[in-house]
Amino acid sequence: MPQPILQFVSQLLLTVLIQCLAIFGIFFILGFILCQLAKQTQLNYYRSVGWKGILWTGWLGTPIHEFSHLFFALVFFHRIDKVEIFKPNQQTGQLGEVAHSYNKNSFYQNLGNFFIGAGPMISGCIILVVLLYYLFPNGSEIYNSLINNQATVVNIFKSALAIVIEIFKTQNFNYLNFWLFLYVSFCIASHLAPSWPDLKLMLRGFALIVTILIFINYFALVLNLNFTDYILGLSNNLNLLVAIFTYAIVISFAHYLISAAILIPIAKLKK
Repeated sequence: MPQPILQFVSQLLLTVLIQCLAIFGIFFILGFILCQLAKQTQLNYYRSVGWKGILWTGWLGTPIHEFSHLFFALVFFHRIDKVEIFKPNQQTGQLGEVAHSYNKNSFYQNLGNFFIGAGPMISGCIILVVLLYYLFPNGSEIYNSLINNQATVVNIFKSALAIVIEIFKTQNFNYLNFWLFLYVSFCIASHLAPSWPDLKLMLRGFALIVTILIFINYFALVLNLNFTDYILGLSNNLNLLVAIFTYAIVISFAHYLISAAILIPIAKLKK
């Protein structure tokens, strides 16, 4: 490959990589953390009290998970083949299912795969914040402090620590709303992570997003336009989404710690 062409291709791919990291990087990282916390929390339940332990949170978390798939499938005009909002199957480990199909020649429907796969994580995180705002004492103050922070790594850690301190203040334990908020939040947080089929669906849609960025940046480089500055400017306005994901991780981590403290000793006694 001639050197000028090689340099152009390298610049194009590097530009697309930077843009993908700017827009999606933080969410892939936070999403990965959410997935691991949900997985480990469910393992704590399964190893200590068995299958029924997962149902303790699944009765609420699973319908929200599946309705999220269904909502985005309808938005992107996928055909709905089967809906099982909550149908636990101990043999397969499946708690529910939304089976859908789509026209593989449709740009819009192919793009929808990303949002359908990520739907439970998006909807679950938003619902957690709504619960915080309306159900938790002084929840609106926590929410406002979250969205006013710049989405930097340092601020994410500071926000997470501040949320933990505020939520688990001793006086909050006296409110019935606090315990209701905590239980419902744990139910949702335990089941917002995408499953392996969900992840594969997300990757299909993401591959199309990357392809779109390659085409846009090809013409931008040819015309000597700086599309990257626009993308980086857009990423600076994602504070709300980062705040929502940060809060979801705090709740998921709290659930994991509480489940570990209570359930791991039970699991050891069973051995």
